[in-house]
Amino acid sequence: MLVLALDTATPASTAALMEVTADAVRGVAERRTVDPRAHGEKLAPEIAATLAETGARPGDLGAIVAGVGPGPFTGLRVGLATAAGMGQALGIPTYGVCSLDAIGRAAGPGRVLVATDARRREVYYATYVDGVRDLGPEVAKPAQVADVLARAGIVDRAAGEGALKYGDLFGVPVEEHLLYPPGAALVALAAERIRDGAPGEPLVPLYLRRPDAVEPSGRKPVLT
Repeated sequence: MLVLALDTATPASTAALMEVTADAVRGVAERRTVDPRAHGEKLAPEIAATLAETGARPGDLGAIVAGVGPGPFTGLRVGLATAAGMGQALGIPTYGVCSLDAIGRAAGPGRVLVATDARRREVYYATYVDGVRDLGPEVAKPAQVADVLARAGIVDRAAGEGALKYGDLFGVPVEEHLLYPPGAALVALAAERIRDGAPGEPLVPLYLRRPDAVEPSGRKPVLT
């Protein structure tokens, strides 16, 4: 089965095409653009280019997997709205996975900190043991994360662009090749549901905090 993976929870927008078999997830094609202001402009062309690279058509897809965050409100909703819209139009199931989990899974064995940039001088973070989350996800200042790590125990290394940005403060080696959620890991996290033919799920965004823009609570009085 061909599965499309989408993620816009970080400054990168990612579209990847994966083949899911009875016992493996195989990468077919992947496109990624790193631009926190261009998710809406870049994702659709990435999807088209990913499909075109393999000669596949949207109708060939059997499922869509989307990273649900945590991530900033504006960028995250681009990927989720696109995945939900395509799933509905094509009549195929959509599955959501935590974007941090994809990086944690790809990081492999050992105890790993995954941190992505949450802006406002904060990071979204979680820790993983052999690819399985054991702490988080949470949002915090980097210094607070360092305190949490000191209490919870030493991590072997870190991954994610937040870890790269604040690596000196965390004091652990950073996997600089693993900054954004890989398509293969996104699909691998949903592979069991895909193989079982599980019903599609609502793609609920994981924000962890309120959006920057909020509706005014009331009208301001007019001064005369």
